[in-house]
Amino acid sequence: MFNYFRKELDWGGRKLVLETGKVARQADGAVMARYGDTIVLCTAVGARSTRPGQDFFPLTVNYQEKSFAAGRIPGGFFKREGRPSEHETLVSRLIDRPIRPLFPEGFRNEVQVIATVLSHDLENDPDIVAMIGCSAALTLSGIPFFGPIGGARVGYADGRYVLNPLPDDPARSTLDLVVAGTRDGVLMVESEAHELSEEVMLGAVTFGHAQFQPVIDAIIALAEHAARDPWKLPEADPAVTALASRVDTLARDSLVAAYQEQHKQHRHELIEQAKQQATAALAAEGLDAERARPLFKDLEADIVRNAILDTGRRIDGRDTRTVRPIIAEVGVLPRAHGSALFTRGETQALCVATLGTGQDEQVIDALEGEYRRNFMLHYNFPPYSVGETGRMGSPGRREIGHGKLAWRAIHPLLPSKEKFPYTVRVVSEITESNGSSSMATVCGSSLALMDAGVPLGRPVAGIAMGLIKEARGFAVLSDILGDEDHLGDMDFKVAGTESGVTALQMDIKITSITPEIMRVALDQAREGRLHILGEMAKALTGARSDVAANAPRIHVINVPKDKIRDVIGTGGKVIREIVEQTGTKIDIEDDGTIKIAATEPDRAQAAIDWIRGIVAEPEIGVIYTGKVVKTAEFGAFVNFLGSRDGLVHVSELAAGRVNRTTDVVNVGDSVKVKVIGFDERGKVKLSMRVVDQASGEDISEKVGPKGGRGEFRGEGRREREAVSD
Repeated sequence: MFNYFRKELDWGGRKLVLETGKVARQADGAVMARYGDTIVLCTAVGARSTRPGQDFFPLTVNYQEKSFAAGRIPGGFFKREGRPSEHETLVSRLIDRPIRPLFPEGFRNEVQVIATVLSHDLENDPDIVAMIGCSAALTLSGIPFFGPIGGARVGYADGRYVLNPLPDDPARSTLDLVVAGTRDGVLMVESEAHELSEEVMLGAVTFGHAQFQPVIDAIIALAEHAARDPWKLPEADPAVTALASRVDTLARDSLVAAYQEQHKQHRHELIEQAKQQATAALAAEGLDAERARPLFKDLEADIVRNAILDTGRRIDGRDTRTVRPIIAEVGVLPRAHGSALFTRGETQALCVATLGTGQDEQVIDALEGEYRRNFMLHYNFPPYSVGETGRMGSPGRREIGHGKLAWRAIHPLLPSKEKFPYTVRVVSEITESNGSSSMATVCGSSLALMDAGVPLGRPVAGIAMGLIKEARGFAVLSDILGDEDHLGDMDFKVAGTESGVTALQMDIKITSITPEIMRVALDQAREGRLHILGEMAKALTGARSDVAANAPRIHVINVPKDKIRDVIGTGGKVIREIVEQTGTKIDIEDDGTIKIAATEPDRAQAAIDWIRGIVAEPEIGVIYTGKVVKTAEFGAFVNFLGSRDGLVHVSELAAGRVNRTTDVVNVGDSVKVKVIGFDERGKVKLSMRVVDQASGEDISEKVGPKGGRGEFRGEGRREREAVSD
């Protein structure tokens, strides 16, 4: 019944298994990929015909995680998987980027690739397994695909590279790099690094490329037995060739002139005019003008690319290494905790940093379980930034991907939670765009964080590199424009500090690039990055010494673990009362660490005093201020040290004979009491008799902290050794 095939290999010390023929048999290609106990079902389906008038390749990659894969039930009200999470979106992009360049030029049939995580052993990452499985599914499908590709994760520690490190491997904490490509070269790189050198980063890419070659061999071996017949590609249409020649004749001169214009908006107007004039001429000649529209891109690419190779000059007049003019400003928004406006040529990012408390941390509901994130970076790309109208809605794959890249670039330089106990959110609003807005986000976010007083290890900058590669040579371009990205062969983004690389992302639009090109690009990127850091230093060289006046101040104290429940109170009653009366935000951790946040110092101190009073132990001979909470025939109960009560026996109320308790005190009175002992049950015995209530003179030499609820100020607050800042 099943036409089942299986291929397995030992890869990185674990078994990688590729199976086909048993599940999802109606898909054009279906592969069950397994690594350890992580299993991903990958399918590929292609439409047999194109939609009329379609002039682009509609490829869709959907990566989805099922909660049952880790033995979990989804959170939320509906209890089922919903819209893709940020992580699922990022992995979908990760798979899309290396496979997209490998479809034939001019192929317009819709293709959908779906990767579904069915089992997750919480050790082996599903993203690499999904990438390999999708490559295998496309290779088996018969859909025109110049693969297969392989992919691998690379870590680095103690001078050695590690293939597919486990989540808790120290090598992964230093470098987390994903590389994908074909037998011939690399197509995609995504990474986060802790200020590693360009040489180490290049070595990691080379190592990963070599290590996934056995995976490519396994996919080819599986395809020899299980691949479907390849689709027949349509033959070149002589009419299209003739039409392209006519477009060249009609539009080349005007397009060459248009690309001499250095201002983006005016240049695009001239390009559109050239296209309209050529289209009108074609229509007048009785030719299919609509069919000619896709041919203009090829002509534009030929003009721009050859001009760069022939003259070394680019669209805006720069040479291949020069970075556009930079203006960096900080403190541009008076009420923000930190802000920066970073302008590079016609690309501009307004970045704003906001400081919050532990209550503002992002809760992530992932397959691995729920965890919290105290650093968020969100990137927005409104249509006005490129002078267009468009729909405003939820962030798309581009916004999520660019934001995550900037997050990776800055994350390694952030201080630890112990050193800087804030939740930090950065928002990058792209207000102008003409190339590399994600790297402008890195630069602007770094400045905004420092303006907010976040003690970054060092400033971080980023630069985007491009590539023009022809048979006669290549040129690497620093700080690419939007048109150069659109018409070029590579988008290579490098971010880091003066000490090393923190993030690297590379996408190749051709079949592969050589190590030589990568080395040139990395060296040229370092030169550009150092220049940008120098320009940023004109605005701010390091973090401000303090957070903004309107930002919360977080004070950290530690209490004994067995006192946490006293601070929280039954059902949270005590901590709610503290928060409500002091106007603070309070986070309590299991180890006894308490973080108190407030914008006004006296409010924070009030909460600190209250908590200290709760956890403090009464000492014999110490005088405290308290409040009478109950009276009885035999004496008065006085609340002191926060929530602690003690009894003042009627004989200890005053120096003389007392007939009735209420002759001396009533409920609500503020009194001074001295601890004189403890009864057999550990209850506190208090005395007012030894304190002169009229004069307030203290008999004891030591005076304890005030303890009535809501009383935070006054003399006599004593810091205890058991409670420390």
